[in-house]
Amino acid sequence: MATETITTECAIAGGGPAGIMLGFLLARAGVDVVVLEKHEDFFRDFRGDTIHPSTLQVMHELGLLDEFLKLPHQEVKQLGAQIGDDTVMIADFSHLPTEAKFLAFMPQWDFLDFLATHGKRYPTFHLRMRAEVDELLKDGDRVVGLKAATPDADLEVRADLVVGTDGRHSTVRALAGLEVEDIGAPMDVLWLRLTRRPEDGDDTLGRIEPGRFFIMINRGDYWQCAFVIPKGGFNELRRKGLEAFRLAIVALKPTLATRVKEIASWDDVRLLTVKVDRLKRWYRPGLLCIGDAAHAMSPIGGVGINLAIQDAVATANILATPLLEGRVTEEDLQKVQKRRRLPTELTQALQVFIQNRVVTNVLTMTSQPKPPFFVRMMDRFPMLRRLPARLIGMGFRPEHVQTPEAPAPGAK
Repeated sequence: MATETITTECAIAGGGPAGIMLGFLLARAGVDVVVLEKHEDFFRDFRGDTIHPSTLQVMHELGLLDEFLKLPHQEVKQLGAQIGDDTVMIADFSHLPTEAKFLAFMPQWDFLDFLATHGKRYPTFHLRMRAEVDELLKDGDRVVGLKAATPDADLEVRADLVVGTDGRHSTVRALAGLEVEDIGAPMDVLWLRLTRRPEDGDDTLGRIEPGRFFIMINRGDYWQCAFVIPKGGFNELRRKGLEAFRLAIVALKPTLATRVKEIASWDDVRLLTVKVDRLKRWYRPGLLCIGDAAHAMSPIGGVGINLAIQDAVATANILATPLLEGRVTEEDLQKVQKRRRLPTELTQALQVFIQNRVVTNVLTMTSQPKPPFFVRMMDRFPMLRRLPARLIGMGFRPEHVQTPEAPAPGAK
């Protein structure tokens, strides 16, 4: 098979949120960038679909928010939970200092298509689908590009910088030999969808019962449901049979009794094997990892996609000028990790605390749960709901777009 060779300033491996946003921002600043995505499209079910206010703020700063919100989506201004017999509200986003004061639930493929479409308006943005990275090109200790398999030819991309944004099972970080610190998670999540009816109401909420943790996310005409199980417990659940699984859902939400037959087989249930890890060092000469490739997040809070976007914004802010000037150094890459390490570690610490102190207790308890003291206080004093809203909606260090937009070709 013939080999196609191209040269660029930045090669990005992975067309997820971090990769497409970084490619868009760099191209917008005038950097020549090639984004490689191994699939033929962005359509994958049960990917992270939660667009938080911090990400919506980035879209506002780019002048794209109004157009973006014309895409089909659902807006959630409060988050609640039913704990045993009590229903409580735990987060109120309406007071955030952002343009959009809500969570937006939108299929990730629509989000990525939107960014890619706008990226293609810049002549320096190049998106190659069906290009699976399988090798790093090196000159001594420095990474100088990558190779990818495509249906037509092997592709060799020579680049001043390679960025790995290829997810929690990153090929790039494995090829680079970057050391991963496994933090661990006590649970896995089963994703499924069930028809939503008008009488169900609009609220996205969680349901906590002894040994069970169930979340229903309003997606318009259907509920996107998360059924939390102990780590490695999927085979045992399957052994008990599909009908037992359906009955477990009905026990948590009796109004779904007429709809659980929509789970026709185990093919209608997707297993998310939860991982929480991070790289000790996100870079080596000529290479950087961000997003899930640098730090896999727990699904708690749905913050993974937004951490990835914040990484991309910070990376573009720090590296756009060095890339344009052809002088990216290890010190520049170190600045990215230094900027994003603290919010990553604080977010993971909070997720691990909730995993160990809340999720593990729920999955092992046998008596009817009661809302803990701090949750009861949020229910009694609504102002307290602003704290979890800020942590979920904005995170520990929200980033802002600082890269300028390069003038259009021929503009004066």
